[in-house]
Amino acid sequence: MSEHPIEVLMKTAMESIKDMVDVNTVVGDPIETPDGYVIVPVSRVSAGFAAGGSDYDINNGGNNGNGPLPFGGGSGAGVSVKPVGFLVVGKQQVRLIPVDKNAVVDRVLDVAPQVVEKIQQIISGKKNKANTAQTQTTTMKKTVVTTPENNS
Repeated sequence: MSEHPIEVLMKTAMESIKDMVDVNTVVGDPIETPDGYVIVPVSRVSAGFAAGGSDYDINNGGNNGNGPLPFGGGSGAGVSVKPVGFLVVGKQQVRLIPVDKNAVVDRVLDVAPQVVEKIQQIISGKKNKANTAQTQTTTMKKTVVTTPENNS
């Protein structure tokens, strides 16, 4: 059994979309800089597809067993590629630099891990200072208790 003409239209359109859009369209080829950073472009890809058609009878009397009816139809597809930003990898960190200058939320999310790390360092620094001071006080108390002058 031969393929219906609409199937041929759909296959042709889908193959064209497949040729236009691949993984390198969404996540581009990495670019390595001389200072050791790797920059990867990231894009948003949208695709649309439509196909339609109809068999029609030019005699309005039906097929009458004279073979297949004439076919009329068409298909179309569209692809939109919009740059989102650049993924920058290097020096033990990964950052997303958005293309949109008004991406405040993206920037906050990008800086959040660094802020959390600094806060943890400050808190652990205060704990270390408190522990050091407490250790010094305990050591001084032990020294006072064990001195020969206090034993007399």
